Amino acid sequence: MSSNKPIEGSVEGSGAEQRKGFSRRTFIEGIGLGAGAVGSVVVTDGAQADHHVPVGPDPVSITLNINGKNHDLKVEPRVTLIDALRNQLDYTGAKKVCDRATCGACTVMLDGLPAYACTTFAIEAQGRKIETIEGISAGDKMHPVQQYFVEHDAQQCGFCTPGFVMAGKAIVDKNPRPSMSEVEDGLCGNICRCGTYVGVRQAVYDAAGKGSA
Repeated sequence: MSSNKPIEGSVEGSGAEQRKGFSRRTFIEGIGLGAGAVGSVVVTDGAQADHHVPVGPDPVSITLNINGKNHDLKVEPRVTLIDALRNQLDYTGAKKVCDRATCGACTVMLDGLPAYACTTFAIEAQGRKIETIEGISAGDKMHPVQQYFVEHDAQQCGFCTPGFVMAGKAIVDKNPRPSMSEVEDGLCGNICRCGTYVGVRQAVYDAAGKGSA
């Protein structure tokens, strides 16, 4: 499997879109990282949708909806979603590995779309549905993607696994009958340094159409 192939900016779109060169990775590199470098954070005032209000640098109060539950916390505007999840809310499933939108280990879902949590500001995730790997199973019943990861031995060191599972869930949520090529395309924003691509790809392919937990 080619791990350096671009992935779509939303949920792993069509091959035609990919050939145009727009990808989740290139979008983040071109815009997300640029915004981070500038260090300016602007939020929309809920009372007036067209009014943008600069915030910071002091901590501000925000509310994040994670796996259906609201969490109130205070963060500096520069704090990324991955740091807020792991350091303040103890959601440690998403991993902070490259911290530059390259490996995909931090992948979570924002409003049903896969996103790199390491290049998303926590303050930008307000008002959006955040889904992490902690929220996709039901008690002892694993999500089908998780189940087939186990059956196909699709994990080794485990650092990339949560991100791959969430990217895989995004694929099967959008397309319950993907081709193997579509599965491969959909996973291209994630890297496995142990090289378990064959098992990962087969796990997502077999999980498709099996329903959710």
